[in-house]
Amino acid sequence: MTEPSSIGSWLLILDWVIRLAALAWIPSRTTPAAARSWLLLVFFVPLAGLPLYLLFGHPWLSRERVRRQAEASLLIREEQKPLGELRWQPEGDGADTEMVPLVERLGDFMPTHGNAVALLDDYDASLRALLEDIAGARDRVHLLYYLMFQDQVGDMVCEALLQASARGVECRLMLDAVGAKPGMRAYAARLRAGGVQVQELLPGGLRWRRSGRIDLRNHRKIAVIDNRAGYVGSQNLADAGAFVRGYPNRELVARVEGPAVSHLEAVFASDWYLETGERLEVIATTPVNDANVAAQLLPSGPAYPFSNARDVVCALIHLAQKKLVLTTPYFVPDDGTLSALRIAALSGVDVQLILSRSNNQQLTAWAQESYYSDLLQSGVKIAHYRPHFLHAKHLSVDDSMALVGSMNLDIRSFALNAEVGMICYDAGVVARMRQIEGEYLAESDALTLAEWNRRPAWKRSREGIARLADSFI
Repeated sequence: MTEPSSIGSWLLILDWVIRLAALAWIPSRTTPAAARSWLLLVFFVPLAGLPLYLLFGHPWLSRERVRRQAEASLLIREEQKPLGELRWQPEGDGADTEMVPLVERLGDFMPTHGNAVALLDDYDASLRALLEDIAGARDRVHLLYYLMFQDQVGDMVCEALLQASARGVECRLMLDAVGAKPGMRAYAARLRAGGVQVQELLPGGLRWRRSGRIDLRNHRKIAVIDNRAGYVGSQNLADAGAFVRGYPNRELVARVEGPAVSHLEAVFASDWYLETGERLEVIATTPVNDANVAAQLLPSGPAYPFSNARDVVCALIHLAQKKLVLTTPYFVPDDGTLSALRIAALSGVDVQLILSRSNNQQLTAWAQESYYSDLLQSGVKIAHYRPHFLHAKHLSVDDSMALVGSMNLDIRSFALNAEVGMICYDAGVVARMRQIEGEYLAESDALTLAEWNRRPAWKRSREGIARLADSFI
């Protein structure tokens, strides 16, 4: 029988082996902020910290998925080469001349002219527009969403797809395996029986090892109808009141016509290929619209070699000269984004951050509060929107650029989620977004540094703990 002292000695040796191995290994595989948090955990509780790090410490993705994304990216770039007449060229030496090549090199898509972009900020009106487009579909309907619930909205979308399929329309529905689990359980069998192809993304359980880190998610919200209309934004396939009791969601969705529709279709086809290995035909050209809005698509996610969303958001912040407005439900920035906001405000840019007073992620809400003092002190304005759960995700830069999509300003969206956004280089689209932002601000409470610094010490401690917990990503 092994002596207790001998067991204790072996456990002590194992503890220190884990600590030293973590010190050598973790900093080389994750960001400095996350590495500090993980090393702290491992040093305090080595036997628990090591398995937790192996599960959640590095946003790894299977080699096959990375290979398929690289193959899809190459195909997307090749397909655009003969379409030079659709390429939009910035004039002069403004900020857009710097953004265009960055976005294209990161996300593969060139900017196109000839688009019509309508920003829809009414929840029911946006849903009605989508259902009407599905009802008028003649060729295909492709939907990709993070959430789909078994509720009135889910029922209507399911019925619209079944009716379209019965007319001979080719219908595909892709849903995140975790976020849309209620919708998959409620509708998948019925939809498949009606001829709709349904595919879950990043499935869990015993299959997760074929995908990647267990908490990677596809957070995109995309709809493409025929080669005619596309949707991109923050709205899921769920009732507005399904998230925060008493505070129905307020969203922002861009309905697009023009060449950008085929780019949304290419993102859908890429995700379909990553998940199934099946290649879908993408019509490379879409009729040019007289509205002539310049637009460029930005997909991001762990399958790409760089942090596309974070890099573009930071670039947009740095390029702002006069006014920068950022709207997000979840604000937990990395060091680079926080520094960019601070520098912009200290440089004299009017920086406005609009957040939701209500929230369905309490830990995230506490974590984001830990950044307020630093931001307010540097001159960033912070407003809490009252009437709804503000789930919209967008930003505007000066009078020239606007970004709308699915990405939050948090580390999860930057590092773990597959996201998509669309940048519009158009004064008219920016003016419309400014109008929406103005409506938010009219129903918001502005925070002041003096008021915020009066909060009790226990809240500051809570914020710090939440921030530390969130930094493990």
